[in-house]
Order: sequence, then structure tokens, then C-alpha cells
Amino acid sequence: MIEIEDLSMRYGPLQALDRLNLKIHQGEFFAFLGPNAAGKTTTIKLLTGLIKPTAGRALICGHDIQQDPIAAKQRIGYVPDVADFYDKLTPLEFMEFIGDLFGLSRKEGAKRTAALFEQFSLAGVSRQQIENLSHGTRQRLAISSALLHNPEVIVIDEPMVGLDPRHSRVVKEELKARSRAGTTVFMSTHLLNIAEELADRIGIINHGRLLELGTLEELRQKRNSEANGGRLEEIFLELTESETL
Repeated sequence: MIEIEDLSMRYGPLQALDRLNLKIHQGEFFAFLGPNAAGKTTTIKLLTGLIKPTAGRALICGHDIQQDPIAAKQRIGYVPDVADFYDKLTPLEFMEFIGDLFGLSRKEGAKRTAALFEQFSLAGVSRQQIENLSHGTRQRLAISSALLHNPEVIVIDEPMVGLDPRHSRVVKEELKARSRAGTTVFMSTHLLNIAEELADRIGIINHGRLLELGTLEELRQKRNSEANGGRLEEIFLELTESETL
């Protein structure tokens, strides 16, 4: 569902991403990990067509995000780490706008919106202007809007930012349920326990290069990591610390 081939990005002298190759299958929950400035957000911007690569390509459900952007983007639900809204709209108006973008009928859009607002505790603020909503509420709205068109691929950057424990659980359960139902999830996060809990496979990146790739058990075996039960935190720190020496 996601194919990344020799994807590279340079900002002047900075090589932000260096020949990244990944294939993420339908229904896979993939966690993308790395320290600050490792190349995670650059990868996500390239995957979603927000920037053009220096070299290489990314395909979403077989569609090149640069050569066939509309077809590719129709299949993506994207949640950035900091979501932008039309702040004078209400959540209901914003969801109607998103539904129109993806070609949903008003009736179907309203039905899906009601279900998502119930699930993510947004019904009570649905007629307030977005500018008056808290950060956590805006994050739940961003996730709801990304799920509205039932995307085949979800790309989500730091999904738990601003969420309290109850809503974090709701988001985790929904993302995992969609993955089990066949939706591909590409998640970038600094919360290693979330990756450990949810991911089918994990990729660890630093300085624009993919350092390791595999299931948690495969990473444990590759690194011969038995310390603290082979926790992902130990593997991550071992890899990224050695890269900075």
C-alpha cells in the first residue's frame, strides 16, 4: 500500500533523507521512530505530497504521489503533528468541507461525522468555532477529519499530542481496529511505548538513514538485546547513540 523507493531530500547542504526504501503492506501498522531532526517529518511530507523529493519516489496504493497526486491523496488520511484549521468554522462545518473535498454526499458525510463525533467526544463542541477549542479537542477533530472518508492509508504524526489518557486509548483502539480491518497505518511518534504496543513493524531512522527495520522481536534478535527484557527503548537508544558518536 505504501512503496518508498530511494527517496531522498536535500535542503541545501543538509541531507534530510538519504535513499529511503520501504514497503508497507495493506493492513500493516508501521511505526517510524527517530530522534529530533532524524528525517521522520520530512518523510511524512514527501509521502503526503507536501514537498517534492530531490530523488526517488513514493507510491500510495500504486499511485505516485508526485505524478498522480489526486489519486494518491484520495486514499490518504493525514494527521500532522500540528493541525491547521479554518478557525472561524465550527467542527460540523469543517467536517462538511472535508466531506465535500472527498466527494461524500452530504447525507453520508453527516452520518459518518455523527459517528466520529460520538466516538471522539466532539458532539458537545460541534457548533463552537474551532478557534475556541482546546489543543486536545482540536487534535481529536484532526483525527476525525482524517478518518471521515475511510482512507486506505492513514499517515499520522505524533497522534497522542495533547490527548488525555482516555482519549489516547480511544485513538489507539481506533487505529488498531482500522489496521486489522485492512487500513495501512504509518505512524511517527516519540512515544516508544505506543510503538511497542501497537506496531506490527518498526523502522528506526537517524540522520536521514534507515538504521533498522523489523518486528519488535526481530529487532531484539538483530541487536541481541536482552537488557530490560529487550525493551524498545533500549534498542532505540543503543542505535541512535552509536550513530551520534
